[in-house]
Amino acid sequence: MMLFRFNPEKVMRKLTLLIAFVLAVPVAGQEQRAMTTDDGLDMVRVGDAMISPDGSWVLFSKSELNWEENERETTWWRVSAEGGEPYRYIGDDGGGNFQFSPDGSRLAFIRSVDDESQLFLLPTTGGEAVQLTEHETSISSYAWSEDGSKIIFVAPEPTADEEEKAREAGYDAIFVDEGPNGQQSGNWNNLWLIEVESGVERRLTDNDHRIGSFSVAPSGDRILFTSRTENRRNQQNRSEIQLLEVATGTMLQLTDNSAPEGRLSWAPDGSSFAYTARTDGEWELLLDKIWVMDLDGGSRRIVSGAFDGNIGNFVWAPDASAILFSGLHGTNNNLYRINLGSDSVEQITSSVGSLAPSSFSRDRAKMAYVFQDFDTPADIWVGLTDGTDAVRLTDVNPTITDEIVLGKGEVIRWESRDGTEIEGILMLPAEYQSGPLPLLLHIHGGPAGVFRNSFSASNHVWAGLGYAQLFPNVRGSSGYDDDLLRGNLYDIGSGDYEDLMTGVDELISRGIADPNKLGLRGWSYGGILGGWTITQTDRFKGASVGAMVSDWTSEYGPGFNHDVRLWYIGGTPWDNPDEWRERSALTHVANVTTPTLILHGINDRTDTEPQSMMFFQALKDQGKITRYIRFPREPHGFREPRHQRTRDVEEIRWIQKHVRNIEWTPWERAEKDEEKVVS
Repeated sequence: MMLFRFNPEKVMRKLTLLIAFVLAVPVAGQEQRAMTTDDGLDMVRVGDAMISPDGSWVLFSKSELNWEENERETTWWRVSAEGGEPYRYIGDDGGGNFQFSPDGSRLAFIRSVDDESQLFLLPTTGGEAVQLTEHETSISSYAWSEDGSKIIFVAPEPTADEEEKAREAGYDAIFVDEGPNGQQSGNWNNLWLIEVESGVERRLTDNDHRIGSFSVAPSGDRILFTSRTENRRNQQNRSEIQLLEVATGTMLQLTDNSAPEGRLSWAPDGSSFAYTARTDGEWELLLDKIWVMDLDGGSRRIVSGAFDGNIGNFVWAPDASAILFSGLHGTNNNLYRINLGSDSVEQITSSVGSLAPSSFSRDRAKMAYVFQDFDTPADIWVGLTDGTDAVRLTDVNPTITDEIVLGKGEVIRWESRDGTEIEGILMLPAEYQSGPLPLLLHIHGGPAGVFRNSFSASNHVWAGLGYAQLFPNVRGSSGYDDDLLRGNLYDIGSGDYEDLMTGVDELISRGIADPNKLGLRGWSYGGILGGWTITQTDRFKGASVGAMVSDWTSEYGPGFNHDVRLWYIGGTPWDNPDEWRERSALTHVANVTTPTLILHGINDRTDTEPQSMMFFQALKDQGKITRYIRFPREPHGFREPRHQRTRDVEEIRWIQKHVRNIEWTPWERAEKDEEKVVS
């Protein structure tokens, strides 16, 4: 069944916009305008939707821009599952990581106290939040016991006084393989238990390890958790599943392989548990599967094998007969059910867009979720898990849908050079009728990222500027099955590059794209493949590449590169040096003719910042047209709104200048209490 069928309000809105443009007559009483970068920054973001155990109400977060403080501020709101006006539920002291007690009478959450994250409890009927823990270190994750009498949590080990004094004195060298440090300083962590009524804490584990996912048995007497004794980012495969007997502290290791496991979840009857892993052997380039392991004998099997997409969060049915999960197939996300008797998979919702279930009522009859699509900003919904009775609970961005002209998105397919069918998203300006437009090619991160049928403000900004946009899900994207996910295995920069080029050719052949006005942009893997692309072709008049890797060999070790070593190039720089050199954009930088904007956060530890500096310097030394903007404090994904605005504005300025020969003047950012000036 479909959760989203005919929406007369939405259809009429789109029809009104179309008529307005065709007739060049403004809609009475409403000024239509294109989206700006500031419109996107000012949008309210919702998420973290949690439905109460009885299904009667929903808790959700709202993130809003505070331009003066250069940050986004998150608040928590409550709304009836039947609809109505949401109201602020958590005060100015805030909090995060909210969880209902099993009976729904209390709400647990984490709040900072004296720079340490502590657990708080709040009665759901109202009242003041009460601090539950005074732990020596910050609590990172936690879970209720089934009877609600206990909370189990993970916390790092404290730093010894002598060690802390030494650090303050400057003796702060990081001994990477002599502790949990990885590439940065850190501490081992352990499991703890706290009695909710008495506040008495008890340590449950005492090992040198890093704990990841964990799940408490329905009986409360056993805990499953994943742990590893080494913390380098490129060694995640060393994580194994452990079973802890709470009363005795006895631990039993249940897995022993080279594949990382995660997202542990006990079955309601306590006889088995579910988890995600790619394989039961080596760490391979595959999509995560849901596995079920029986505790009696330790047999395990894949139960999600009939689903060939990307699996999100999942929950058990109360009688353990099924597992409900959020699944991405192609560009759409929906709710699915695994029937465990047959391991068959049933698609429950059929939304064209992104319907992402985030929580379920205790009886699994209701779910809270976020829905969005190309031209529908994200909002909170609630509905039945049979796909019926959908109720929209929020409308947090009415200006976007009521006052702004949005682009038109659709899914398209084309044949790549080797005959592989590739899927992507085409977005056109709202007023587009026919004829060639300047084309902006977007390249997603990953490599196993994916472009979804979801709302992105920046896409509509570009549409409002008059660009056709192509978002290819090249081979290696996670919206495909395992075979196509492995399509660039030991072949990065080859088949995926051809997928880009044939997509561009497809739009040129359709008369949509002007071959003389092509631009590209990408971030992370998008920056890597974008940088590679401009070394292989001179078709693009302007490019923007962010958080790139230009030289694979020099990134070995500093960055997050396990996938390159294992799957995308293979081997190491010393046993496979020719491939590591050949697949690097820096090797071919002399071929670049495209004016190139380069962007990078200085604190990026996924793709390290010197990679962009090398590429920029190489272009500069050859007299190529280039510009490099470094952003202080920023990691791989930018956090500060003013940096985000600078990045987006400068990217537009660059593409406009070099693709269309336009000296573009940015929008003025309105000061507080002023109306924004838009062009």
